[in-house]
Amino acid sequence: MSKYGWRTADEVRAVADGLRAARIPSDALYLDIDFQDRMRPFTADPDRFPDLAAFVSALSTKGFRTVVITDPHLPVVAQDLATYHPFTSGQAGNHFVRLADGSIFVGAMWGGPSAYPDFTRKNSRIWWGDLYQAFVADGVAGFWNDMNEPVVADGPGGTMPLDTLHRVEEPGVASREALHAEVHNIYGMQNSRATYEGLLALRPEQRPFVLTRASFAGGHRYAATWTGDNSANWNHLRLGVNMMLNLGLSGFSLCGADLGGFFGSASPELLTRWYQVGAFAPLFRNHCFKESSPREPWLHGEPHTSIRRHFVEQRYRLLPYIYTLAEEASRTGLPIMRPLFLEFPGTAATRPGPACEPLSQFMLGASLMVAPPPFADMPDDYVVTLPSTSWFDWWTGMRIAGTGIEPPRPVNVRVTPSLDTLVVYARGGSIVPLQPLVQSTAERPDGPLELRIYPGAHCSGTLYLDAGDGQAYQDGEYLRAGFTYVQDGNVMRVCFLKRRGRYDPWWSTVKLVLHDVGSAPVSVTCSWGKVGAVRHDPARRILQVEVEDTVIDGEVVILAS
Repeated sequence: MSKYGWRTADEVRAVADGLRAARIPSDALYLDIDFQDRMRPFTADPDRFPDLAAFVSALSTKGFRTVVITDPHLPVVAQDLATYHPFTSGQAGNHFVRLADGSIFVGAMWGGPSAYPDFTRKNSRIWWGDLYQAFVADGVAGFWNDMNEPVVADGPGGTMPLDTLHRVEEPGVASREALHAEVHNIYGMQNSRATYEGLLALRPEQRPFVLTRASFAGGHRYAATWTGDNSANWNHLRLGVNMMLNLGLSGFSLCGADLGGFFGSASPELLTRWYQVGAFAPLFRNHCFKESSPREPWLHGEPHTSIRRHFVEQRYRLLPYIYTLAEEASRTGLPIMRPLFLEFPGTAATRPGPACEPLSQFMLGASLMVAPPPFADMPDDYVVTLPSTSWFDWWTGMRIAGTGIEPPRPVNVRVTPSLDTLVVYARGGSIVPLQPLVQSTAERPDGPLELRIYPGAHCSGTLYLDAGDGQAYQDGEYLRAGFTYVQDGNVMRVCFLKRRGRYDPWWSTVKLVLHDVGSAPVSVTCSWGKVGAVRHDPARRILQVEVEDTVIDGEVVILAS
């Protein structure tokens, strides 16, 4: 969670305690500029946040990571100027953008007249990265580069004058001066690059987490991003989906939108809908302006609190699937959150009239389709387009399309919206991994790994796991597993492919959840060990089988009656 307006450490602690008391899973708390001393980057107010290290440590014991903001404007006018190391060291190292006469460019910002780092210089990026030493020593987990378009409050169009001078000084490149007109579009990316590389140098054993507001093509190598200062209205909920899809297609797979809207007051219904959709976005962050209505999930009472909790819990149960998608994105560039046409190119022509992608629907990876109401502020029915394959209702597990259609063809399903539901479908032919519920990723899941199996052509699934931090995965400390499912008459086979990597998982048993199984099995055998509990739900046509985990290849064979 995040808020521009948490002015004291006690306010932040109250939110952390509220999340744990309400049993709503959460992992990170973001500190906006309010925590700073007189709005100066790389500082903490000594009165309102008197011991940042102790504050961060206390949150960590409750399973929260702390992310703090560091804007690129460094104040130059202050009574105690000599003690403000970010500016004095930057001035001494010639690290700031300059005017044609050689003087430092100064623009108005939160902390007063400010200088701006020249991130096109390698040495200046190294200097900027070193500024994080104190925060790193205090245990701060991640950093948020905001206002880095760059914003200059008294500049033309709210940014830096186009005739200010940067210096391009890179190994292997001829050094030269460049006008801001040339550098503007890459300024934010170079800012987040400097932060990422600095953190990697300061703590090479950890993976840097950087969130940036501005970037450029290729900037996903250094930072996650979000859609900026949206508003608390239904149009921005709807438009945020399309913005995240476009960001994913542009390489920024780890992206999100401020849940509930940054500006304005979110109605109870709007906030609940935003929690539902946000739970299936790559980056799930609640953030708002200080004068906006609060966004805490327990606000507005019931039924909103329970609905919001339910969807946050679903996200945490889906973390094995989402983490697998994140690793895939890091290798292949495939986005975590995808437009339908990426998986089903024919969807652009499934509606009558002009060809168009179905409104508001998106894929989370290849296996899950999320279909929120295109106009969630209206109670009208709406049509969900189901591409040419079989589909299952995620919540009930029941097959809803594909039965008896040979070959499969697109189906349009009319849906009646309800505040307590979000339409989510599982794609036939998918095996989706889930974990037991935890309150944060710092908590070890307790129970079996669950594999939900949705029969269909070429049914398979993958799972990737590592420590979640550090670089040991590059030396084999990871787990990569594959699964397949085939049915031949009354014989069903779940195949475990030989596992790769040396990482030891948290589970010792696996629960297989097979959908569209009409009757209890005659027998269940496992090629590598004993079979545990076997349960069949005839009403939902779901078969559950528990088996021991295995690192070798093998199969579970189910003989139907």
